[in-house]
Amino acid sequence: MRYIIIKNAVMGIHYDYKSTRGAKAMEKQAKREKKLAERRAKKLAKSGTVEKEKKDNAIPLDTVITLDHLTNPDKK
Repeated sequence: MRYIIIKNAVMGIHYDYKSTRGAKAMEKQAKREKKLAERRAKKLAKSGTVEKEKKDNAIPLDTVITLDHLTNPDKK
């Protein structure tokens, strides 16, 4: 701790970097995890709609795939 003397008044300068380092690290980690969770949720929401569309366009397993299925985009 360093002291500054101004007109017979003693004022201390407190360095609190080391004392708050752990708390700051925990806050950063929580913030990082929150952002990561939001990204994952957004990605899952986005991919969920794509998978749903793929399931709707899927050909049933018991049908035979013909050239008409592959070339005609209007036919479902």
